[in-house]
Amino acid sequence: MHVESDRTSTIKGLNMRRVPITFLKPGMCVARPVYGSAGQALLQRNVMLTHRYISQLKDLGVPFLYIEDGLLDGYRVDDVIADETRAGAVHRVRNLVAAMETPNPLAHVLMRTKEIARTVDTIVEELFRQREIMVNLTDIRLEDDYLFGHSVNVCVLAIITGIACGLNKEQLSHLGIGAIMLDVGMSVIPQTILRKPSLLTVPEFEAVKKHTTAGYEILTALPQARDVAHEHHERYDGSGYPQGKKGNQIQLHAQLVSICDVYDAVTAVRVHRPAYPPHEALELIAGSGNRAFPLELIAKFLENVAAYPTGSVVKFSDNRVGIVIDTPKGLYKYPRVRMLYDQQGQPYLAPYEVSTAEHPTLVVSRIMSEAEFSLYRRALIS
Repeated sequence: MHVESDRTSTIKGLNMRRVPITFLKPGMCVARPVYGSAGQALLQRNVMLTHRYISQLKDLGVPFLYIEDGLLDGYRVDDVIADETRAGAVHRVRNLVAAMETPNPLAHVLMRTKEIARTVDTIVEELFRQREIMVNLTDIRLEDDYLFGHSVNVCVLAIITGIACGLNKEQLSHLGIGAIMLDVGMSVIPQTILRKPSLLTVPEFEAVKKHTTAGYEILTALPQARDVAHEHHERYDGSGYPQGKKGNQIQLHAQLVSICDVYDAVTAVRVHRPAYPPHEALELIAGSGNRAFPLELIAKFLENVAAYPTGSVVKFSDNRVGIVIDTPKGLYKYPRVRMLYDQQGQPYLAPYEVSTAEHPTLVVSRIMSEAEFSLYRRALIS
């Protein structure tokens, strides 16, 4: 599957909405590219979907696609890093893990680490240029690329949180290298366990836990990465593993990465469960202060991640329906919304914008499913 386009594959200035794969239809316009495991564009933006493309996306395990449908016309939808940067980073992490299967793995890991370091520096530079942007979008991740896409997402989230904590560029580079290599120890875990479509048994989970010690041993010559690999499952109250460290016994970078690791893991589609919506994942993290994670680091993380990503269709407590435009920096639970339907489900002739931060009684009750929203739109057409 490969479609060329003469347009750039970054997504600056686009309007788009995330649509589950089961609701894609021929004729829909692709708003954000899909990349393969080698970093190549499989499906570019501005391409019109066909039955064949949709079938191939399903075969690849793509859970959703961003499409342009006019609901956010006039608004920018910005990702925090360019799609090409993200795709290249995923490819390099895949190469890093593959290096573990070579005759001289440690030498190959060190060689791949230089590529990783350059990639992390690029991510740091891009994030510094866009310091006021909230994390508003979810990456399009192939089913077989979970581990690699997860590592890149954790890296991006950790650097954003590190910027909020006042870290300088050198510190951010070290943080990013540790974050993007956090799960390198997973290379020693059997694929039968990693791909198991049901909950793990106790012995299987004990085997998975060994990835922290394995990561430390693999990265022993890289102090900026080895401690993160070793400690990202430790918890502030001492309930984590592998050593049961607590409080400030846990290295700062590992504490930052652990928050980002949990958030990205629970918001991703996994073989044994569906994804948590972002607002539920953020509630989980916010409620874990001084237990799993320190309160002050949670606060810095929450400053930068939107509970209701741009393009989410939300229903309010008064039954009005709108689509999220964006979320102001530092106000993760209070999106700006374009109101589409009134309390009776009738479309507004002139949709209007509302800042929920300025209307405390206007409460999002839930994110509407694509099936439910399609009923609204069908009624409008009829």
